[in-house]
Amino acid sequence: MAEYSYKARNPGGDLISGVVVAPSENIAYGILRDKQLFIVSLKEHHALPFLKGFQVGSRVKPKDIVVFARQISVMMTSNVPLVRALKVLARQTQNKQFERIISDVADEVDGGAKLSQALGKYPKEFGNFFIQMVRSAETTGRLDEILDYLADQQEKDYDMRGKAKGAMIYPAFIFCALLGVGVMMVIFVLPQITEILTAGGVALPLPTKILIGFSDVIRNYWWIISAIVAGCVVGFRSYKKTAAGQHVIDKMKIRVPIVGAIFTRMYLARFARSLSTLLTSGVPLTRSLDIVADVIGNTIYQDLTKATIRVVEGGSSITTLFMKSKDVPLMLSQMMVVGEQSGQLDRILMKVADFYTRELENSLKNLTALIEPVIMVILGIAVGFLVTAIILPIYNLSGAI
Repeated sequence: MAEYSYKARNPGGDLISGVVVAPSENIAYGILRDKQLFIVSLKEHHALPFLKGFQVGSRVKPKDIVVFARQISVMMTSNVPLVRALKVLARQTQNKQFERIISDVADEVDGGAKLSQALGKYPKEFGNFFIQMVRSAETTGRLDEILDYLADQQEKDYDMRGKAKGAMIYPAFIFCALLGVGVMMVIFVLPQITEILTAGGVALPLPTKILIGFSDVIRNYWWIISAIVAGCVVGFRSYKKTAAGQHVIDKMKIRVPIVGAIFTRMYLARFARSLSTLLTSGVPLTRSLDIVADVIGNTIYQDLTKATIRVVEGGSSITTLFMKSKDVPLMLSQMMVVGEQSGQLDRILMKVADFYTRELENSLKNLTALIEPVIMVILGIAVGFLVTAIILPIYNLSGAI
């Protein structure tokens, strides 16, 4: 995206100026013409070197794509022309960045491009799966049906991710609150109490000595601790960006106890639903697998899917590697065998996706029910330790007096 400063006359003839953000000068002209402005001048702003690559505006969120898919499917079903539907959606969206993208797509389609070609300019926002589905719909002439079907699938995937994240909000909030209260006690409250206890000459119990030692380390070496924490965060994020680091993290996600089963079901449900949707739309198997590999979101299953492409191209069954992988449940492999032999792989995969989605929802409910008592136990231990470390020496001091 680039910034263009402009001067133009509005329908009333008044001279106005401003800035418009667009991928190219032609698209900037189109955006201004849609606003019924007569352009007098248009100049591009050249960003400073350290600002290159900075994208102006809000980030396009998955929810924006879900709403876009649903709304455009409704309009297409209602026989609203595609260009008009896109321009209406551009005006309705509250995300300025997404508004510019949809306006650009509308201008491209209005200029004679196919919808899939226009969406293909923004693979990061729409995703390869979405673009390929639209391309297949244009080939079969069922754009309105596929958009409606695609909207349903996008909503299911979004809901699944939302439930997985939502299950972690409560424990994360409790942990942060507990950590914040503990730090405040150690930094501000404990030093004052320590002076009173030291002056009283009372023998301090072990929990109090531990807490005082921890308080001294935090207050005297906070800058070292902060530097270590920042270094660990930066190092982890840098390691995560490497292929080896992402592979290790993704492997831990699916193999860690309790939580690993949740991640596994989420990835497998996404794999089965995406592959079923593509096959139902008439996309060739190898091409479908290639698209699904980028959709899954885990390098373990991504590598397995890409390896399966080579196996299928060699004439072997799609389940050859799935049957050998210890990261794929036997049920999925067996169901795929049945689907492949019966010629109904797309229908079987959709049933598998629904099964794993229900299992995921049940797992999240069970995890939430398990987390609550665990958190209460942790809170009880933390409060008990603080009471023992602070109240007990005060009680001993009052008894000595």
